[in-house]
Amino acid sequence: MSKVAIVILNFNGKHFLKQFMPSVLKYSEGAKIIVADNGSTDQSSDFVKQEFPEIQVIALAENRGFCGGYNTVLRQVEATYYVLLNSDVEVTPNWLQPVIELMDSNPMIAAAQPKILSHRSKNKFEYAGAAGGQIDLLGYPFCRGRMFDSLEEDQQQYDDTVPIFWASGACMFVRAELFHKMGGLDEDFFAHMEEIDLCWKLARAGNSIFYQGKSTVYHVGGGTLSASNPRKTYFNFRNGLSLLIKHQRISSLIWKFPLRILLDWVAAIHFLSTGSGVHAKAVIVAHLSFGRRIVNEIRKREIVARQSQGFSTNNIYRGLIVFDYFLLGKKSSQELRL
Repeated sequence: MSKVAIVILNFNGKHFLKQFMPSVLKYSEGAKIIVADNGSTDQSSDFVKQEFPEIQVIALAENRGFCGGYNTVLRQVEATYYVLLNSDVEVTPNWLQPVIELMDSNPMIAAAQPKILSHRSKNKFEYAGAAGGQIDLLGYPFCRGRMFDSLEEDQQQYDDTVPIFWASGACMFVRAELFHKMGGLDEDFFAHMEEIDLCWKLARAGNSIFYQGKSTVYHVGGGTLSASNPRKTYFNFRNGLSLLIKHQRISSLIWKFPLRILLDWVAAIHFLSTGSGVHAKAVIVAHLSFGRRIVNEIRKREIVARQSQGFSTNNIYRGLIVFDYFLLGKKSSQELRL
């Protein structure tokens, strides 16, 4: 059994594999590297087999989404640690060792992520993860180094090693045993926010999630779904409601859920007023879809409760990020005193 298995989920990302696989091979000494092909139609599997024969390819017959794809493949992979790595990520020298050493030093660290910078603007943090994921009182996610669309420059302000709320699925290190114990990723999410759900489950079970600023990777972002794609809006708004139902006390849901619905509608009106009608529609469709599956979400809530030690978790920001950002003008996570 390998200690570290780097698993790259790919869907029609042949161009990214060609661009970034050399860095993964060069800087991942000792790790097993696997490309999990999620039903691609661009001959990605054949390309990897021909150009990188040392890499194992596990090909799925259809696109099962981020969650289903990883769950299916990781059941076939034996390792102490999994590294879930997006195909559009460039790794750097010594990216593995600091994170693995951190997790080796503390068995209660269930998952971790490195510093994630933008591949397009390498002096800035990247949207998906930045310097570690956080979440606010209403379940809205944000990151150190990234609040909404405001990206901070990397000035070594986050070269620390600290506990966070969630680790980015773009480059997530997770203990294999705990990944499977928690049931893997929730396949009803399909994509987006599934890593937040997993980290929330891990934290409620008594584990910690960490950021390791001594390791750096560069992420293109939007390789499968760009920010302009309304399908991404749909997943984010639908899955955000699922997070609340699964992980909040009833006493909190009584007031948080209606307020979250209200703020989502404010976002839809904002989309409409700025000419983004397709995104406004995506918010509405997300709410309707969530309504149809709410009974199933309640069942999952009960399953998670049986795996957990309660609802208490550390590192939840006790403010409201929407108000801080849009009303108080706080554009940096450093202004929040996390």
